[in-house]
Amino acid sequence: MSKKPSFSELFFSRTKDFLDIFLLRQEQRSKDTVKAYRISLTQFYRYVTDQKHMKAMNFRFSECTYELMLDYSQYLQEVKRLANSTVNQRLAAIKSYLKYVSDGDIGLMQVYLSVQKVPLLRIPKLQKPIMEKDELEAFLAEPKDTRFGRRDKVILILLFDSAIRVSELTSIVLGDVSTDIKQPSIMIHGKGRKMRSVMLNEKCAKHLKDYVHHYHDRDAPSDTPLFYTVIHGKKNHMSQRNVERIVKKYGDHIRIAYPNMPEKIYPHLLRRTRATGLYRDGVPLEMISAILGHEKTETTKIYATPSVEQLREAIARGQPEEEYLEKLWEGNEEEILRTFGLM
Repeated sequence: MSKKPSFSELFFSRTKDFLDIFLLRQEQRSKDTVKAYRISLTQFYRYVTDQKHMKAMNFRFSECTYELMLDYSQYLQEVKRLANSTVNQRLAAIKSYLKYVSDGDIGLMQVYLSVQKVPLLRIPKLQKPIMEKDELEAFLAEPKDTRFGRRDKVILILLFDSAIRVSELTSIVLGDVSTDIKQPSIMIHGKGRKMRSVMLNEKCAKHLKDYVHHYHDRDAPSDTPLFYTVIHGKKNHMSQRNVERIVKKYGDHIRIAYPNMPEKIYPHLLRRTRATGLYRDGVPLEMISAILGHEKTETTKIYATPSVEQLREAIARGQPEEEYLEKLWEGNEEEILRTFGLM
């Protein structure tokens, strides 16, 4: 009979520290990110115990082999029928966890390096949809002039105009809103606890000011949620799910008149539409990156899709389409290598 492993030898012995201390406190990852890691590691736990019939209190780091991880990848694809991107997410979480434990224990480095070699799956690069101008105008105008309609209109306009994430929208409190100044703005609490000020245009600021006037008391505390639902007489932050429901509802309302709209209408689609529109209007990527709250300009390049008109103008000026597109990656050696499949 093999010797019972010590607790430190167990694969799952450091997942709690990894999730609750390293990721959340030291790396300051968002709660949503930590949740995704937790789900991935929990799924692997279920695979080890339910499919491989190993007891968690016996499963050692040394048993997490290259072959086991290949089997796990195949299981996720063929049995669980997960999309390639989701399979990659599950594998990446395990690799990140093993990197964390091997950084603290050099004896586990070989396990990490072995699992690190497990290949990720190929994901087709698809251009994500956006709303075209006529669709967007109809969408933003759809909420009716009722109490809830006025609230919904502000939510739609603010999501688009400010290009904020739905999680950022639902976390706004009255103290973050400044509409009675020369340049109206909102203080946004972004990912990684980073804060940024987002300027509002005149139309958006007017709608927001009217909303605050009708939905909030003049002496309401500064920590009152801007968008809220009332439960047991108390105002609580509106849930992200509720915002998603509102956005989808108005998208469905106008789909009959605009059948070419993207198949799914959700909050991030407005953020993508706004960012792509700014790029097509000639706003520098660095500025768009600041508006979106991205740390790196490379992250913003996914929105840098030229319009047909831009390509036509480039060709009309005698500038080949390839040369026009090449400027997106100018000065970025890593992106060039990736484009040519060299990394």
